[in-house]
Amino acid sequence: MPLDESIAGLLALIAASERPPVAEGTVAEAREGMRTLLVTFRDESTVAQVRSVSDGTVADSIPVRVYRPEADGPVPTIVFFHGGGWVIGDLDTHENVCRLLCRDVGVVVVSVDYRLAPEHHFPAAVEDAYAAVRFVAEQIDEYGADASRLVVAGDSAGGNLAAVCAQQAHADGRSLAAQVLVYPAVDVEGDYPSRTENAEGYFMSLADARWFAEQYIGMSEDEARARGLLTDPRLSPLHADSLEGLAPAIVITAEFDVLRDEGNAYAAALEKAGVPVVQREFAGLIHGFYGMEGFSPAVAEATAWIGAQLKELLA
Repeated sequence: MPLDESIAGLLALIAASERPPVAEGTVAEAREGMRTLLVTFRDESTVAQVRSVSDGTVADSIPVRVYRPEADGPVPTIVFFHGGGWVIGDLDTHENVCRLLCRDVGVVVVSVDYRLAPEHHFPAAVEDAYAAVRFVAEQIDEYGADASRLVVAGDSAGGNLAAVCAQQAHADGRSLAAQVLVYPAVDVEGDYPSRTENAEGYFMSLADARWFAEQYIGMSEDEARARGLLTDPRLSPLHADSLEGLAPAIVITAEFDVLRDEGNAYAAALEKAGVPVVQREFAGLIHGFYGMEGFSPAVAEATAWIGAQLKELLA
């Protein structure tokens, strides 16, 4: 299927801005670029209204933003991790996504502002992410108040963190109702056709993906490979010894994405391990589409579909 027309127009605008590619610029420029796209140019009409949004912390020091739906009584709770290659992104860049999940699924969303690289290298983000999950689980009455319906979710690097947290929760005997993984990074070392097919021209290039990983790991891929770090399940959850018993999964990938094939491979591995999986590859879309619903009707439809699948699963 051809690239979605609206997304193609957005990519043309980005190219015309003459902003340097992520891999060729600075961390500050990359962060500014993501905020410009997802905050400055955000279509406020797409932002759902929720009962209340409050900023605070969990596990003593990790900043979070909590979204509460127009609902009475216990509801599910999603612990959400934003994307951005473990380097960029924040609570503001994923405001739309969290509000829409809150409204459309009828859940409390706890958006986690985990520590970013290169200031904080791996496994800092993992430590923060799982600390947030543990805290919310233990204080669930302060959130959705339904201990049986706790969900981890995220996109890209956030999908990586959600997948890792799902594995760690299972290892600790902590039950999760679902894991929602939107074009997750699950195999840093892997060599997949999508990395060649979509290496350039589709928002996140292969060079960008490698730059993000090196910022997060704090060393070159070659050095990390020599140390055996690239197959650490906390970095590449596809390399876990076992995926049996994990929470039911919704795994989303995009046709024009360097991470497409590893996400599809993770969905297949989960299914092979006996995990209930809903998987869909969205034709015509790119890495990073989640949050771009104001730019593209196709993205708005995809976002609504993700919410509907989760709502059905939690029912």
